Amino acid sequence: MTANNVSPDLWEGFDDLTAEDIAGPVWDEPVPLKARPPLPPFPVDALPPWLANMVRGVAEETQTPADLAGCLALAVIATAAGGRVKVCVRGHWREPVNLYTAVALDPGNRKSAVFDLMVRPLLAAEKALIELSGPVRAEAETTIRLAKSAADKAAGRAAGAEPDQRAALTAEAVQLAQAVDEMSVPAVPQLVADDVTPENIGTLLYEQGGRISCLSAEGELFDIIAGRYSGKPNMGMFLKGHAGDMIRVNRQGREAQHIDVPAVTIGLAVQPEVLDALSRIDGADGRGLLARFLYSKPLSLVGRRNLSPDLLDEQVAAAYAQRLGGLTLALVGWTDPALLQLTPEADAVLLAFQKVTESRLGPDGSYAPIVKWASKRDGAVARIAGLLHLAAHPEDGWHKPIDAATMAAATTLGDYFTAHALDVFDTMSADPAHDAALDVLAQLVTASLAQFTKRELFRMLRRADFPAIGDLDPVLALLEEHGWIRQVPPPPRTGRGGRPPSPRYETHPRIARGV
Repeated sequence: MTANNVSPDLWEGFDDLTAEDIAGPVWDEPVPLKARPPLPPFPVDALPPWLANMVRGVAEETQTPADLAGCLALAVIATAAGGRVKVCVRGHWREPVNLYTAVALDPGNRKSAVFDLMVRPLLAAEKALIELSGPVRAEAETTIRLAKSAADKAAGRAAGAEPDQRAALTAEAVQLAQAVDEMSVPAVPQLVADDVTPENIGTLLYEQGGRISCLSAEGELFDIIAGRYSGKPNMGMFLKGHAGDMIRVNRQGREAQHIDVPAVTIGLAVQPEVLDALSRIDGADGRGLLARFLYSKPLSLVGRRNLSPDLLDEQVAAAYAQRLGGLTLALVGWTDPALLQLTPEADAVLLAFQKVTESRLGPDGSYAPIVKWASKRDGAVARIAGLLHLAAHPEDGWHKPIDAATMAAATTLGDYFTAHALDVFDTMSADPAHDAALDVLAQLVTASLAQFTKRELFRMLRRADFPAIGDLDPVLALLEEHGWIRQVPPPPRTGRGGRPPSPRYETHPRIARGV
């Protein structure tokens, strides 16, 4: 029977039907979920050979990403040199060589073992400084004790003197007392501090000639900055300690502490969640704390580590300890900073790097999402160049200019930290469910599912990623918002009670095709 022979009554009502009434709602093109690009590995070859060999050896023995030992190597060199050296970039532009680094790694990545191997020689240098300062401190203590005794005796003579002699003896006693007040015992040398309050940082800077370093395999320092002890964020010391801005500490009942050019170095290994928490500290972004850190988010080796790795070569470890200790001891006596000049070729390399930075800072540039951080990128590269130069010439680097090869190596590290900063700040601003949604979407594409229930999807996923079925809710909402899935209206209830059916979802045709 042809359509022409069909009774007109049978066509009644069909004219009002749409394609959606018959086949369901039409799918729009889904909004892509942006996958994070792979991050570059730490460029170990940018380091001088003795430092690069140590980083490789530590990474191999501990079976950790070279990024951890590499970033810590920069912080350790900065600890040895911080506050004693500045890079003369151009004109009046000066950059101190202290750095803030933060490596994000999950627990179980042997962070403490890496810190022990990289920092132990620095602590040995600190111990040597304490021993060398022992006689100086003993002499100062004895001198003060004798001077105080002389001042007390002079005061006693003035108190019992005849009226005609009292004025002269009083003046002598006052002069001796003032001399005692001006005397001080040098503080016990300290290079590294841990779990300190911002107020303690100020005191340590005052006692240690304007420099101190915070190196830790934990992220407790961020908790302290967030206000663990004070109840409110306290980051002023760390902002000024990075920039080298003057610090004056005034406390009731205590002498004011004045630090002209502070230099704080920070080297941390933290859990990735700690970086997210850092972004939520009130004022951390607006005041520039986030922009001061060089970030690293290496890929963990857990689950694919070599259980019989090569051990750290003793000669490599000995060379590391010797050169690091030598650099530390050579610079400890400097009061005015050593000024490192650039060769014309090195200046040209840095200028080319600056032009790239500037071209990408505009509203449509690739650095627009991290404009505050990227605005400090060129200065960070100058600081890194200074550190690489000192590491390459630990005996006399302050007498030589930074060459083009060293500056080029610093720009390589600058590009590495830029790529990681882009990822860190993207994660800070992204929907927390974004990465989980990418994993679920990949699972749906692999299975080429046209439909699924929430319970069926939960059974397909790893419990480590989704411990409870409710953890799927924000992920499903995000996928639905982006047009990859849509919930099917539930069937009418029968009124018999019982558990409601698990929500059912349809997937975009591209998922069913495995695309």
